[in-house]
Amino acid sequence: MAESLRMTIAVLGNVAAVSLYAAPTVTFKRVIRKKSTEEFSCIPYIVALMNCLLFTWYGLPVVSNKWENFPLVTVNGAGILFELSYVLIYFWFSSPKGKVKVAMTAIPVLIVFCVIAILSSFAFHDHRHRKLLVGGVGLGVSIAMYSSPLVAMKKVIQTKSVEFMPLPLSLCSFLASSLWLTYGLLIRDIFVAGPSVIGTPLGILQLVLHCKYRTRRETEENNKVDPHKGNIEKVDLEMGHGKECVSS
Repeated sequence: MAESLRMTIAVLGNVAAVSLYAAPTVTFKRVIRKKSTEEFSCIPYIVALMNCLLFTWYGLPVVSNKWENFPLVTVNGAGILFELSYVLIYFWFSSPKGKVKVAMTAIPVLIVFCVIAILSSFAFHDHRHRKLLVGGVGLGVSIAMYSSPLVAMKKVIQTKSVEFMPLPLSLCSFLASSLWLTYGLLIRDIFVAGPSVIGTPLGILQLVLHCKYRTRRETEENNKVDPHKGNIEKVDLEMGHGKECVSS
């Protein structure tokens, strides 16, 4: 029963997380169509790529005990494909200066991952210490990745508009975080649950902002009076008032 519950949550977490990874495809379709990266930054995608690499490695039998963390391999393996595609598209369509920036950010990140993979494979000879190394670094990178929506939330509060924070993205973020938090607690793995300790409250906060500012926007739109309609109503009132005066 417990094993079935863990697998069900893992599958749902995979679906929600892959949906979250796939969300930026809309942005990159625009980049391809316009052949320009405009004002978009590549850093969030490089950080996400590093996160996926680390947790894919964490879930493999080299670090984990056999295939105990296989769901991590599937979801983060898909994440690697998505994030690597985004980085490559960004690199291809960026300016020469932008290409240098991407390279100077991505190459050190890949070197750090390779160093961690080599150390965890040869410097440590038991799964516990390998998990501490890879999971500890992965936890730090995940915190950085989950903190990125703070920029969007700040913009929502400043503009009082949820235009810059799509509801499907916020919903997928909340579902993925809460499901992986539950899964991490069930398997008693702090490195799996840890990132979602931050991701889940941030997801809830995004949904709260949606409720607050979407409701406000709808109220403001409903309170707007059509000028033409307003004039007609004004004439009707004046005519009605005139009729009352005549009849009196």
